[in-house]
Amino acid sequence: MAACLLPFEEDGSIARDAFQKAIQRTEEAGLKCAVNMDTGYANYLSDDERVKVLDWTREALGAGRPFVAGVFVESLEGDLVDLYRRGADAIAERGGTPILFQTTRFHEWMSEEIVELYAKVCEPYESVLGFELGRMFAPNGMIYSEEVIRGLMGIPSLKGIKHSSLSR
Repeated sequence: MAACLLPFEEDGSIARDAFQKAIQRTEEAGLKCAVNMDTGYANYLSDDERVKVLDWTREALGAGRPFVAGVFVESLEGDLVDLYRRGADAIAERGGTPILFQTTRFHEWMSEEIVELYAKVCEPYESVLGFELGRMFAPNGMIYSEEVIRGLMGIPSLKGIKHSSLSR
């Protein structure tokens, strides 16, 4: 799997054609594409832009080709299950697999609260990925305890966890 960079034009607009060509080249190289990730500036995109990226990804890949897309809820207010599911629904409706970015709200939570949230979010989906990100990369990041990892491994639709840190 490769996180695909989201290119921009000099005027600040998203370079759709360049993005779709990069998606196609990644697929042709035999890699599954991951969009709306940290390398795709997910934390800087509006909800509308994130949805456009999903549509452009589906268009570039064609029907039935798998892809992964990030669900970023950090700056949003409201119930986390609802927020994550709203983002995951948009991805799943386009045939993608959601990957859940962490939120700073987790920093004060007990291990079982994090696992319970993931279980609730993941329940309606066939396949979801988690994301474990060191705080050196983003303030919302968090390296999970062994207790959290073991709990997450028990969620049937949570198929894996992406890990990004300088050590584990």
